[in-house]
Amino acid sequence: MTRQSQALLEAKHLSKRFTLQAGLFSKNAPSVKAVDDVSFHIMQGETLSLVGESGCGKSTTGRLIARLLEPSAGSLHFEGADISAVAGNDLRRLRRDVQMVFQDPYSSLNPRQTVGAILEAPFEIQGVEPPGGKRKAVLDLMERVGLKPEHVSRFPREFSGGQRQRIGIARALALRPKLIICDEPVSALDVSVQAQIVNLLQDLQRDFGLSYLFIAHDLSVVRHISHRVAVMYLGRIVEIGSAATVYARPAHPYTAALLSSVPIPDPDRRSSGTRTVLKGEIPSPINPPTGCHFHTRCPRAQDRCRSEAPALHKQGENHQVACHFPLGAN
Repeated sequence: MTRQSQALLEAKHLSKRFTLQAGLFSKNAPSVKAVDDVSFHIMQGETLSLVGESGCGKSTTGRLIARLLEPSAGSLHFEGADISAVAGNDLRRLRRDVQMVFQDPYSSLNPRQTVGAILEAPFEIQGVEPPGGKRKAVLDLMERVGLKPEHVSRFPREFSGGQRQRIGIARALALRPKLIICDEPVSALDVSVQAQIVNLLQDLQRDFGLSYLFIAHDLSVVRHISHRVAVMYLGRIVEIGSAATVYARPAHPYTAALLSSVPIPDPDRRSSGTRTVLKGEIPSPINPPTGCHFHTRCPRAQDRCRSEAPALHKQGENHQVACHFPLGAN
């Protein structure tokens, strides 16, 4: 059986271009290619983490998969069916299987609705009557994510940030989806609360066989939840592989730089490590560098990097890198 027939989700050469407003003295409106020829797959029950600096296109990728944005090019396949252009009732049916947890647990919740109304909404929108009724389903969801039944009549403003994110997770879980896109779900939370939310997501994955696309910039969080990791830079995936391999043997200089910036609590290990500091700023996505987008900041860049964009190629078993001169290559 091929990987495509096994994959729950398959993104093929996915791109998204945003056209900006033309300036006062400019006739042509500039455009930003937020996602540039991105391909990956997610297996049933797997967590693929998408990491990179702010503005690299990872959140846009998540919204493309959730069909909150229309792709400019490429295709999306869910359980083998092309969902790139589904609309109307077909898109509504897709929403049962693909849900999203957003970064800000307060702005993503309606402040005028109680928790009960928020969690009932997915059933009402989809016309689903759960066994035992909506009220029972809501209380079951609240218990599942660690909220008390007596909280059902409260409003989002009455909860802490971690509790609000639990409400968001419960809402995403309501229709028993197969894939949940988690867009920076813990970045707005305290460190101790982050661990609780990550543990909750892992428990739900185990109990319901969920797949996650976990979008984040904090590599220390990603390490504990990921089966595989994809690293993005200026709209392109530059490295993808198993979490164990990417963390132990990064092949792309950008990945190595990101990992070297992760704080190490052990002073002995911290003093023995070598930190890679990237020079310069991220180039403008309106006018990205030619060739490899990373060559303006890469300590290994050569003439080929400035003229030829590297394609993803195998670096080892289930490990790919887009670099002409990868780390550890012979």
